[in-house]
Amino acid sequence: MNRYYDNRCMCSKCFPRFCKYCSHFHDHGPCPFVTNIEKETLKNNNYRTALWTGKYLQLTLMSIEDEIGVEMHPDLDQFIRLEQGEGIIMMGESRDSLNFQRKVYDDDVILIPAGTWHNLINTGRVPIKLYSIYAPPEHPWGTVHKTREDSEESH
Repeated sequence: MNRYYDNRCMCSKCFPRFCKYCSHFHDHGPCPFVTNIEKETLKNNNYRTALWTGKYLQLTLMSIEDEIGVEMHPDLDQFIRLEQGEGIIMMGESRDSLNFQRKVYDDDVILIPAGTWHNLINTGRVPIKLYSIYAPPEHPWGTVHKTREDSEESH
């Protein structure tokens, strides 16, 4: 194996994107991929980074300073795991009725069924660092939003 590249996909389609000495993230999908998700999540400082996008699911990393903002995905389920921080997850049947509310902390998971309105609010002193799995993918391949405002502008 080339000493400048680690154990990621080495096909001609993927090879140019995977230098282990790069300081920025790349979308590794749809090639086979193995990583330490905790380390990847904790070093991500972007609001959203697509780490792997396949045909049927997508893995994103997020760093939340304040909140995600109320949203709903009509045709996909979402899995969220917090690696750092604490907050309140709110979910419900409508934007104005987020009746399900729970405190969440690092190492907690949140499962959001398709069609459920939700928001995650940071209540701690540090950014919430999380990874999220969307099935099917929600964002275009290679998505990077440095801030929440960047994310809102792209929708």
